[in-house]
Amino acid sequence: MHTHDNDKTSSIEQNIFTMDLSVETISIYLLCCGLVDAGQTITNKNLLEIWNGTEAGLISGIQDLESKNILLKIISDRQENNVYKLIEAKQWKNS
Repeated sequence: MHTHDNDKTSSIEQNIFTMDLSVETISIYLLCCGLVDAGQTITNKNLLEIWNGTEAGLISGIQDLESKNILLKIISDRQENNVYKLIEAKQWKNS
């Protein structure tokens, strides 16, 4: 069953740019959107393959996105092979 989200050409929510997040964190969000738009799963491994910063920077940015309820960890194993999903913008925490 298709949802209204599939009607959009991109999963990027424009208000990501008004949330006072670091450029690095916004970049990670954009990479997550790119994976979703390409039909791929958001995982640490998939992000690391396209991320051009440090792994520590990636982890920090993911944590920032999680703290704002932008990204939700849905599966985790002991090797940090986490799977995430993007949360609708209306559920984001602005503070």
